[in-house]
Amino acid sequence: MELIQRTPDLSAYLAADEAIDHHHPVVRRTALRLAADVTDSYSYAQAAYEFVRDTVPHSQDSGDLRVTWRASDVLALGTGICHAKAHALAALLRAEDIPTALCYQRLRHDDGQGHVVHGLVAVRFHGAWHRQDPRGNKPGVAARFSLDGEHLAWVPDPERGEVDHPDLYAAPHPAVLGALKAAPDRPHLWATLPTAL
Repeated sequence: MELIQRTPDLSAYLAADEAIDHHHPVVRRTALRLAADVTDSYSYAQAAYEFVRDTVPHSQDSGDLRVTWRASDVLALGTGICHAKAHALAALLRAEDIPTALCYQRLRHDDGQGHVVHGLVAVRFHGAWHRQDPRGNKPGVAARFSLDGEHLAWVPDPERGEVDHPDLYAAPHPAVLGALKAAPDRPHLWATLPTAL
């Protein structure tokens, strides 16, 4: 699949916004700590990815009912769904001047009833975009950081109505961000997340 950079100006994929608040002290402290242990941008990107994937539990997996959407809150509270974790990873990467986009898939719900939009990121290295899924691994999910082929949590199945969206967004999709901001808890969020973009 050919990824589509929706905003021509690459600097948009380095910008801060209300969700990807990479100038926040919590994000900056985390980025500085991760950067201290690596020697180059690729190693930093992998370390940031693994930090978000492995140390911020997906709230569905952990049973946490809180809804986070701002990167600094995801890192401070240590919880979030896929979209929130994508915002946190994007903030950590942009904090170190690595262009990062938000991207989406349409997947079947775990119970097989209906669909939901799943969030991930794409990083730009060597003149190309590479998608990464920081959702968090669990039995049946083994995502990992890679610039050599995708190793995402899920591969959409068109026969099940699942879709890989090729668009790369500089900011969270308004429908996704609106649902996150309006949700008082995760059960409410599950009922209101978009089913398609």
